[in-house]
This record gives sequence, C-alpha cells and structure tokens, in this order.
Amino acid sequence: MTLTSGSLGPGPSVAAPRGRRLYLRSRRLTGSVVALAVTAALTAWADRGAGAGDPSVRASLLTAAPLAAAAVIGTGLYTHSDELDRTAAHRWWPRRFAHLVVLSLTASVLLGCAVLGTGEEHGVQAMVRNTLGATGTAALAAVVIGARLSWLPPMVQLMGAYMAALTGAVGGGWVTPLVWPAQPGDRAGAWLAALALFLAGAGLHAWRGAGRRDA
Repeated sequence: MTLTSGSLGPGPSVAAPRGRRLYLRSRRLTGSVVALAVTAALTAWADRGAGAGDPSVRASLLTAAPLAAAAVIGTGLYTHSDELDRTAAHRWWPRRFAHLVVLSLTASVLLGCAVLGTGEEHGVQAMVRNTLGATGTAALAAVVIGARLSWLPPMVQLMGAYMAALTGAVGGGWVTPLVWPAQPGDRAGAWLAALALFLAGAGLHAWRGAGRRDA
C-alpha cells in the first residue's frame, strides 16, 4: 500500500513497511545480533585473557555464555502486536521459525569461535551444543510462560548442570539427559538431548508463537 500526494496534501509518496521489515523491527533483530556479538567478545576475552588455562573459568563460560545468548534470543521473541499477528492473513510460522533458527545459529557460531582452539572436551562442540539447547529451552518457555521470562528455565537448566559438574555427578547413562550441559562436547547423548530441546522449542514457537502472559 502506498500513500501518495492528493487529498492528504502535496508531498512524496510514502511506502508502507513490508511484512518482513515490520516483523524484524518489532522483534528488534538488530539489537539482538549486537547483544550476541558483545556476549561472544566478552566470552573470548574471559577465555583467553582473564581466565586463560583455568578449567573453572571454562566451565563457567559454558554456562554463562549460552545462558546470555538464550536470554537475548528468548526475550526477543516478545511481540507488542500479538492479536494482529494471530489475525493476519499471511502465515507467521515461517518468519518465527527462521527468526529463531537464524539467531540460534548466529549465537552458536559466534560463541563457538570465542573458544576456538582452547580446549577439546569442553571447547567448541560443548559451547555450540549448550547454546542450541539453551535457546531451545528459552523458546519453549516463551510459548508457555511468555518471552519476558523465557530466560528462567535455561538458567535453572544450566546452573543445575554447573552445580552437578562441581559435585562430580556428570557421568553417562541415565544422567546425561539431566546434566547434558556439563558433559564433554563429544558425548552423543548430550547432543541428542540438546538437539531435541532445540527442535522442540523451534517447532512449538513457530506453530504457537510467544505466550500471551507478557501483557
């Protein structure tokens, strides 16, 4: 739709924002990308600078960095126009799905590069896995309890795994689905748990959108 000069008075034509552009603006996508980049930069600084060679710092980063990314992405799923979105003629689920997947992959690449070459068992693979799993949990939470509080379940999830790592309860078998964020990066069971959470979160959010408890 275009507004042209006429009954509204002289002036240049003004094009209404298109669907994709309006969607990106409403979700503050640019701000989310900037926040993820800052998180990755701080992670790289902490890993290579202040905490170089310290295993406890690495364990903390594998908890804190994915949690920060999940908080950025999860709260960015909030929309001020929920009713308009649900009554729109076009389908929203492809936009919601692409939004979550693109930001999750961006966060995984940035945070993976932040710890690149600085550890085998608890390095790039573990960081990417934890980021995907945490964002999937945040997406699930956004549907159930609302986007503004979507960071709470990932915090409980990651902090619980961190405490389990401190106590040594990170073995394989049945323990893996519970403390997968503390597992080494090459554990298949931990990857399956993280990917299941990510796919469930991405699929449910694409289908339902963020919950209505954010009013």
